[in-house]
Order: sequence, then C-alpha cells, then structure tokens
Amino acid sequence: MLVIIGYVLVFSSLLGGYLWGGGHPMILIQPNEYLIIVGAALGALVVANPLSLVKTSIAKATATLKPEPYSKDFYLELLMCFYMLTNKTRKEGLLSLEELIENPESNPAIFTEGLTKDHHLLQFICDNLRLIVTGVEVHQLEELMDQAMDTHHEDEHAPVRVIQTMADGLPAFGIVAAVMGVVHTMELVGAPPAVMGKAIAAALVGTFIGILLAYGFIGPVGALMANRAEMAGNIFKCAQKGLLCCAKGVSPAMTAEYMRAMISSDKRPTFQELDDLLRSSKG
Repeated sequence: MLVIIGYVLVFSSLLGGYLWGGGHPMILIQPNEYLIIVGAALGALVVANPLSLVKTSIAKATATLKPEPYSKDFYLELLMCFYMLTNKTRKEGLLSLEELIENPESNPAIFTEGLTKDHHLLQFICDNLRLIVTGVEVHQLEELMDQAMDTHHEDEHAPVRVIQTMADGLPAFGIVAAVMGVVHTMELVGAPPAVMGKAIAAALVGTFIGILLAYGFIGPVGALMANRAEMAGNIFKCAQKGLLCCAKGVSPAMTAEYMRAMISSDKRPTFQELDDLLRSSKG
C-alpha cells in the first residue's frame, strides 16, 4: 500500500508542478518514446540475466506491492515455535522431533500457518533439526548454517542487483530515445517553428521518461527489495540462534530470550509481551 501511495505522490507532484507552470499534458504522451525506453530496458534485462533470474526478479519486484512479510507477529510465532520445540525436547527427548520434522504441518501449534508458508525458512529449520537429532557437533552445525545463510543471502540479493542495474540503465535509454527524437527533428528542418518546437519537445520527453522511471519508480523498488532481503536475512539469523540453543540444550525461556535479542528494534517484542505469550502457552 505504501508503495502505491509513494508512486501516486511522485506522479502527482511532477504532473501537478508541470501543469501549474503552464505545461501541456498531451505533449508528455509519446508512445514511441515509451516503447524505445521500456522495450530496450527489458531487452537488456533479458540479455544480461538467466531467464530464471529474470522471472524471480519480476516476481520479487511485484511482491513489493504487498505488505512486509516479517512483522512483529511473525517473529512472535517464530519465538513460540522454538520455545515449544525446546520444551518438547526437554520432556520427550530429541527423537520426539523426528515425526514433526518430516511433517511440520501436522502440528500447527508449533509450526503455525505463517511459518509453513515461508518454505525457505521452514526448510532451513527442519533440515538443521534433522542434523541436531542425528547428533551433529554444535560447531559443525553452526558452520553449516553460516554457509546456508551466505547462499541464501546471495540468492536474495541477486534479483536486487538485476532491478538496480535496470534502474541505472534507464536514464541512458532515455538519452537514446531523445537522440533518436532529435534525429527525427533534423529531418524537419525548414518546417514551421511550431512543428519544429513540438518535435523537439517530444524528443526531450524521452530523457524525462528515462530519469523518472529510474529514480521515481524502478530505483525505489530496488531499494525496497534490498531492505526486504535484509529482513529475510535477519529472520534466518533469529532462527539460527534458536537452533543453536536447541542443540546446546538451553532452557525454553532462555531460548526465546536469546532469539528476541536478535530481532531489530522496530520489530522486537518487549520482555513483557514475550513473557505474557509464554505464560499464556503454559495455561
């Protein structure tokens, strides 16, 4: 929703200022300029990247129109998940997790609907719980998780680089469209000044479009994608801390507290909020 509001502000402020200054809106409607800029940018995108990465980049870019995936409630679900996991292992032993690991959806009290929808996070948790059940050393487990998180970090930022590269190229394609418009204008030498003026104005619209798309629309989307990639990295760090606590046999309450300390301040539940949640689960 905020993305749409931002787009409306960008577009309305630019168009409003242009009209306020006495500009004519129809001159901005130049389909040929849009075709050159957008078509060339998309063509360069396809040339520079594998098709799978192009599809992922477009999917993640359009996903920015949706709310943030990791809210405070999501973190609370994750903390409760590990609180209950460590509590279960204390009472029933590590082997009691085997059935749960193979079918996490079977126990929605531990793996809530929000967690099961995040397939990457769920797989990360279950795969490492399997290693814990097999008796892997803690330092080996931590090293494996670090490697998995580094790979996930690269995967999350690859689409960001694609979109940001596209944004960086749009002003240049705008200049290309403007130059082609100037070439066309040169063909009209000798025409009445009014005709020449419209042709020059239409050519300059290309530069305007390229810069506007780069810094008003595509660039901000790339920045938002980067922020969300960092959010995804933080949720994995939080889950890693819970898994390490589980492997070390840390108490359920301290596991939740260790994980709470990994959460960024804007999403971190207070001590009282977490304590009330843990007490309600006991009741």
